[in-house]
Amino acid sequence: MRKLLLASMSLLIVVTLLAACGPQPTEAPTEAPAEVFKAGMVTDVGGIDDKSFNATSWHGMELAEEELGVEVAYLESQQQTDYAVNITQFLDQDYDTIITVGFLLGEDTATFAEQNPDTNFAIVDFAYDPIIPNVLGLTFATDEAAFLAGYLAAGMSQTGKVGTFGGIEIPTVTIFMTGYKAGVEYYNEQHGTDVEVLGMSTFVGNFESTDDGRRVAEDLIAEGADIIMPVAGPVGLGTAAAIKENPGTMLIWVDTDGCVSNPDYCDVTLTSVMKNMDMAVLDAIRAGVEGTFEGGFYVGTLDNNGVGIADFHEFEDDVPAELAAELEEIEQGIIDGTIETGQ
Repeated sequence: MRKLLLASMSLLIVVTLLAACGPQPTEAPTEAPAEVFKAGMVTDVGGIDDKSFNATSWHGMELAEEELGVEVAYLESQQQTDYAVNITQFLDQDYDTIITVGFLLGEDTATFAEQNPDTNFAIVDFAYDPIIPNVLGLTFATDEAAFLAGYLAAGMSQTGKVGTFGGIEIPTVTIFMTGYKAGVEYYNEQHGTDVEVLGMSTFVGNFESTDDGRRVAEDLIAEGADIIMPVAGPVGLGTAAAIKENPGTMLIWVDTDGCVSNPDYCDVTLTSVMKNMDMAVLDAIRAGVEGTFEGGFYVGTLDNNGVGIADFHEFEDDVPAELAAELEEIEQGIIDGTIETGQ
């Protein structure tokens, strides 16, 4: 019995040793985690929550995060000297796409894009001629939408005077103002009226001071303007406050739907001249993710829904049906080229 037990144990040991010497299971090779596509945005001095073009551009970044799984971040510029510092920070962190927001970032964007040809850049409100291969300019024919707003303002004014003013005298500001004036003049031609546009040469010199926005609005109201379109980012919030304190006056907001970005002033906002910068930013990032990014420029128009005017919201019942129908006809005329906006 003892011999049988020893023989069984010996056989078990041999089988065990043979198994140990045979092929051993191996762990499945682990793949390196995929690198996340990173997109960074540098704001202009108006800040991320300007209720205007910085905020709208950031919304496009948020859409990219939600829809494309992109990692997004922003850096705020407190002054113009921050532009280069902020761009450099994103470059040092190996961001794949850098979005810069505003005409004033044009020079710094070009400089860093040329020095870093493997990084995609897109800039809101600027384009280059000749083009820079790794920079996409996101521009907007805001004169087309502003023309509609001017026509509407002329048709809604009770005093025969409407107003506008700008933050800084740069092309992306003045294009709103000239389109607005052209729309008022076209209304006068069509209706035999003489609605006047005040403030065309007024620029407060910044995009931050709500006190300046209030001051200019009070001056325009004193001169008889009952509808005012500030083209000045957060400065316009001061204008909105002044308008709210003066019954019978109305606001036209710019860049985004004012009733969405500034709901406290929706009751005085007739409409807004919108630039759909969020969708343009999203498309630029998507091209980078898909590997189809190319330098050049995009132009948002009425035809491609890159610009437009917002709903009348609380003034829906106050805008005459005839005037609303005329606006639809004029929009189509601008699209097909039979109506010129003055640009």
